[in-house]
Amino acid sequence: MNLFDVYPIINIEPVKGEGCFVFDAEGTKYLDLYGGHAVISIGHSHPYYVKKISDQLSKLGFYSNSVIISLQNELAEKLGRISGYPDYSLFLSNSGAEANENAIKLASFHNGKSRIISFKGAFHGRTAGAVAVTDNPNICAPINPRDHVTFLPLNDLEAVETELKKKDACAVIIEGIQGVAGIVSPSDEFLKGLSELCAKYDTVLILDEVQSGYGRTGKFFAHQYAGIKPDIITTAKGMGNGFPIAGTLISPKFTAKHGMLGTTFGGNHLACAAAIAVLDIIDKDHLVQNAEEVGNYLIERLSKVAGIGQIKGRGLMIGIEFPFPVGELRSMLIKEEKVFTGAASAKNVLRLLPPLSLSKSEVDMFVGKLQTCLSKLQVNSL
Repeated sequence: MNLFDVYPIINIEPVKGEGCFVFDAEGTKYLDLYGGHAVISIGHSHPYYVKKISDQLSKLGFYSNSVIISLQNELAEKLGRISGYPDYSLFLSNSGAEANENAIKLASFHNGKSRIISFKGAFHGRTAGAVAVTDNPNICAPINPRDHVTFLPLNDLEAVETELKKKDACAVIIEGIQGVAGIVSPSDEFLKGLSELCAKYDTVLILDEVQSGYGRTGKFFAHQYAGIKPDIITTAKGMGNGFPIAGTLISPKFTAKHGMLGTTFGGNHLACAAAIAVLDIIDKDHLVQNAEEVGNYLIERLSKVAGIGQIKGRGLMIGIEFPFPVGELRSMLIKEEKVFTGAASAKNVLRLLPPLSLSKSEVDMFVGKLQTCLSKLQVNSL
């Protein structure tokens, strides 16, 4: 049997990780500034993280949600405290797409409406409901109808209110920062206005923090820069540092009913142990503050590099615009300079999503390697 060939993979196989680095079978060391799509939040193979999962596996790896799993309560308490949402409830699942599916479903349960407002450039996942609110028709199958979804320009409050006045929208879903689109941010003013409009028109505001959450931007959630409290927040990626787990954070205005949401694997013992370890490390090592400090340093260093356009994002969620497509640059970085970076749907944007433990010395290392590549590209273009 062959694998179903849907991934345009890089011809490198990491077999070991340590901090912000991965190694292939030959021992070649790569600086990881992509974190496997923003998943690696605390660094690769953190010893405390490894121990917590190993200890849990030696006791009990899995049982379903038909029994008490006290680790779920521990995780909920810790996440509420560290994130600043102690009064919210937590529903656990396995992926960001599932978290968004449950958020959309819960919104519709809550107000009985069915239309959803999303935004141009949005990416919310690949399951039926999540892909329907994703602004990419190429990944929507005929079974994923989008006639109940309206896509609006980002940062256009007037357009949002025009749609909300129809009073049939169950939810507005928006990313804290659009990652796949190329690190495109809603303004703080727009998020504040959006929150007010959703409250005015009885529409649930869903903040998708799957990629921009868990400290990546220098706040625990990116929307906290705007000082708002969404009705529902979704998170995944950095939540488990590679172990699949996701969360839907639900405001006190929602009433739970048995059976309205469900999952087999969500919130299992190993996943909770991983997520608790991640929060412990984020808290103890001050990784949210590190993301802000080192992210500012990274932006400062990049701003002095010739040949770079706009630098976008916050903390350690950075998009670097170039006046050319970045495919050759990315290839050169990984093949010649041994640096992992990410792409975006905007072909001229290099996306950086490193572990939150990234150091200033590792930033200096990257900037030097980037300058080497840009010099070679300039020479090659002559």
